[in-house]
Amino acid sequence: MLVWEEEVRTPSTIVPSAAATAALRDVPPAVATPTPVAATRRVNVADKRIINGQTDVNQLVPFKYKWAWEKYLSSCANHWMPNEVNMSRDIATWKDPNGLSEDERRIIKRNLGFFVTADSLAANNIVLGTYRHITAPECRQFLLRQAFEEAIHTHAYQYIVESLGLDESEIFNAYHEVESIRQKDEFLIPFIDAIMDPEFRTGTPEADQTLLKSLIVFACLMEGLFFYVGFTQILALGRQNKMTGAAEQYQYILRDESMHCNFGIDLINQIKLENPHLWTAAFKAEIRALFERAVELEYRYAEDTMPRGVLGLNASMFKGYLRYIANRRATQVGLEALYPNEENPFPWMSEMIDLKKERNFFETRVIDYQTGGALSWD
Repeated sequence: MLVWEEEVRTPSTIVPSAAATAALRDVPPAVATPTPVAATRRVNVADKRIINGQTDVNQLVPFKYKWAWEKYLSSCANHWMPNEVNMSRDIATWKDPNGLSEDERRIIKRNLGFFVTADSLAANNIVLGTYRHITAPECRQFLLRQAFEEAIHTHAYQYIVESLGLDESEIFNAYHEVESIRQKDEFLIPFIDAIMDPEFRTGTPEADQTLLKSLIVFACLMEGLFFYVGFTQILALGRQNKMTGAAEQYQYILRDESMHCNFGIDLINQIKLENPHLWTAAFKAEIRALFERAVELEYRYAEDTMPRGVLGLNASMFKGYLRYIANRRATQVGLEALYPNEENPFPWMSEMIDLKKERNFFETRVIDYQTGGALSWD
């Protein structure tokens, strides 16, 4: 059984709020510099909070949220860079008129069209929004690492585009021009705008729910759902020994995003634990509706990228897959499953997440990319 161990430029059809635009300029952080009172005593670990904490945000230790620090260390151990991956076979396949079908080429270009800007969206959400409102320094440390990994992912997609000699204008403008991509971004933008607003502050139930909702959207729906049609498609190509360099990079990215998703879910659950008054029946109903909308949008994307069956896949297979993932995400944050009794049609994706079980899968390089003393073949 698959166990998920895992997460701007605005589209031309979206008008960002004035507040969100202002957030891109030099604005004061929402989390204030420690007050003179806080500086007069040492940090008591019991006083730490994920949000609305009153302790010095510059003092990493003593740790309260050791899970956040451990996830930070795990992410650092999995460092990689796109240009470490050999793209020569991919280039030859792409240039060969018979190397790929038109449906396979469509999948690749649509995937890159979504992903080249999706990780920039995620990075902006972290750096210009989430980071400012989190008051636990252990969690901030992971967010800094996550932001860097989002930059690596954007680099990876650009590296693939450049290697294959694709039309950069077409790929990088897909989020303006391709409806199924634009709709996903339009879904996400309001949750970025809300917490990027320089006037936004946590500290009231309404504001805290706004932040919590944004965290759920990005951990569970963007990184935890919107990426999985694309991941499955490109990794299915790799399983057929096609576009192996791109597939290898997607596998590394999947590993990273799985960790981002897990961290985000832990963050959400800790906020709920510390602020149970936020988890109201009305709020849960709103979150369920967002889950349902996200499943619908990602399924439309599957239909757009796969108008016909290809790679042993078809769009209808993704309906059950997306519902299966949505159930997993919902239960991870304390909701009931939205779509009972859904099965996973792609059990092989579990192998893609656990890199330690797959070495030389694409016959390009060692897939377990842990470095230095963290490297283990056990």
